Amino acid sequence: MNTQRILAHFHESAELKIQAASALAQPISQAIELMFFALSNGNKILACGNGGSAADCQHFAAELVGRFERERFPLPAMSLTTDTSIMTAVGNDYSYREIFSKQVQAFGQAGDVLLAISTSGNSANVIAAVEAALEREMRVVALTGKDGGALGKLLTDADVHICVPHTRTARIQEVHLVTIHCICDGIDVALFGGDVNE
Repeated sequence: MNTQRILAHFHESAELKIQAASALAQPISQAIELMFFALSNGNKILACGNGGSAADCQHFAAELVGRFERERFPLPAMSLTTDTSIMTAVGNDYSYREIFSKQVQAFGQAGDVLLAISTSGNSANVIAAVEAALEREMRVVALTGKDGGALGKLLTDADVHICVPHTRTARIQEVHLVTIHCICDGIDVALFGGDVNE
């Protein structure tokens, strides 16, 4: 029985990735272009999310500041989920809803990009961060699932919405990780061209 459950996880994950690939390829490509343009113009990428999505933000920032699959100079990306002093001070003195938006107000500038990750699209603090980013004339790349939630409705035509067509959080997060790797690879190719193995 345990083996069957494990196989079911793998099969469902693989089937979703294959199914989602066609639908998500275009918005992922748009996200790469948006982020590459920002980085090329001296701007940076901020990222926010909760729980597993917070971990994805940190993963993404680490790939850009460190490296993905090839040696290159560090790229300016920052996860807004890592400074516990800021997060607990803002959460305590204001509200948990503002833990990311205040950081966007502090660090974000016009031309920067906010990577906003919420599997439901309804995380109040991620929505507040998007609102702050749009006020600062930043662009937004939103990674969501289900129907995109309230977050999807906030985005403008200049932003990018990558919405995983599934309702199960674990499956959505698995596709978010592949998406993040696609974005990192795409940025590297845009910077340097070719394949890492060429």
